[in-house]
Amino acid sequence: MGFESIARKAKVGLRVLREQGVLGLMIVCLQFIQKKASKKHSARIHAVYTKAKPEDIIKAGQHKGPKKWPGTDSKNLRLNWLMPPPGKGSGGHLNIFRFIKYLENAGHECRIYIYTFDKKGSVGAIKAIMGDSYPEVAAPMEWIDSADEMKEADGLLPTSWETAYPAYNFTGLAKRFYFIQDFEPFFYPAGSLYTLAENTYKFGFYGLTAGNWLSTKLRKDYGMPTDHYDFGSEASLYSYTNAKPRKEIMFYARPYTERRGFEIGIMALGLFHNKHPEFVINMVGYDISSYKIPFPYINLKTLELEQLNDLYNRCAAGLVMSFTNMSLLPLELLASGTIPIVNDGENNVLVSDNKYIAYTAADPDSIARALSEVVTRKDLPNYAKRASESLKAVSWDEAGKKFVSIIERETRKSE
Repeated sequence: MGFESIARKAKVGLRVLREQGVLGLMIVCLQFIQKKASKKHSARIHAVYTKAKPEDIIKAGQHKGPKKWPGTDSKNLRLNWLMPPPGKGSGGHLNIFRFIKYLENAGHECRIYIYTFDKKGSVGAIKAIMGDSYPEVAAPMEWIDSADEMKEADGLLPTSWETAYPAYNFTGLAKRFYFIQDFEPFFYPAGSLYTLAENTYKFGFYGLTAGNWLSTKLRKDYGMPTDHYDFGSEASLYSYTNAKPRKEIMFYARPYTERRGFEIGIMALGLFHNKHPEFVINMVGYDISSYKIPFPYINLKTLELEQLNDLYNRCAAGLVMSFTNMSLLPLELLASGTIPIVNDGENNVLVSDNKYIAYTAADPDSIARALSEVVTRKDLPNYAKRASESLKAVSWDEAGKKFVSIIERETRKSE
C-alpha cells in the first residue's frame, strides 16, 4: 500500500471520526475488513473433495465389476488390506490391526496398503504416529495411488468406503471382502459423500461386519452377502481392580464425531452435575479445552491404552453415545466394573444385549436419570463386580477365530 493510499484512507477516517464518532469509525473499519476478507475468500480456489479419488469413483461406474473368483486350495493365503492412514487413538484401526494379527498367527500373509484422496505420503511418518498403540504385525505397509500398485492376492479387504473403490477397480484376480465397522453413509448429511459411501455396498463384496446390526442391515437393505463377528474385550488391558465405592464417572467426548452425541451428552452431564455435584466428571477421547462446558470436569484428552483401565476402575458409570454402530467401549467398561450408559436402539442392542449395559432414551433428561440410577445403587460395588464377571467368556480371541474361519472358507469357494 503506497503513501498516497494511506493518506487518503487516514483522511477518510478522520472525517468519519468527526461526523460519526468513535463507534461510527469502528463500524466503518469493520465493514472494510469484512469486504476485504470477502474478496479474498471469493478468489480462493477450492478442490472438489470426494474422499476417494475421482478417477477411481468414475472408473468403478464404467465397468461391470471384478472377475469371478475361482477359489483357491492354498493353505497359506495372501491378503491385501486397504485402509486410510492410521492415527493415534483410532479404535477402528486398532481393530483392523487386531484381525491382521489373527490372520498372521493362523499362517496367512497380510499386506497393508494406505490409500487417500491426496497423493502419497510417508509410511515412516504414519508409523511414527502409530507408535506402539497397535498390535505388532509382520505385514509390510505401502502407500498407493492406484489399486494396480498392489501385489496379486487371494483376497482384498478394504476397510472404509473410500478404499472400497480401488478394491473394486483392482484388475487382478482376488476374492473381494469388505471389512465394515460402521454404516459410513451416516457420517454425512444426505448428499454426494453419503451416496458415494452407500454405493460401495452394491459392489457385490462379501461383508465382514463388526456385530450383527451391520450384518443384518446390509443384507436386508442392499442384498449384500455378510457375516459378522461379535465384539470382545481385551482381558490383558481391562479388568476389575477396584471394589471400593467409586465417586467418578466418564464421558466418551468426541465433539467432531457426530455419531458420538457430544452435545446431548454435555446437556445430560449438566443435569447430572446439578443433582450429584460430588461426582468427578472425566472427559476422554479428545481435547475439549476450547469448548464452553457448563460444569466442572477433568479434560483427559486422548489416553494411551494402558491408562484406560485405571480410569475405568475409578468410575461408577461411563456415558458412551453411538448413533451408528455400537462403540467398542461399553464392553471395555464392563470388564473394568464400570456400568455403561448407552443410547437405546437396534444399532446398539443388536451388537450387545448384555444386561449390565444401561440402555436409555437419547434425550438429556433420560440419560441424566440413568446415570443417577447407577451411581446411587446401594449394591453398586457388588453390581460392578458381577458386570465385570459377565465379560469373562467374551474375548477377542473368539472373534478372531471366527473371522479367520470365514476368510478361509470364502476364499476356498468359487463364485
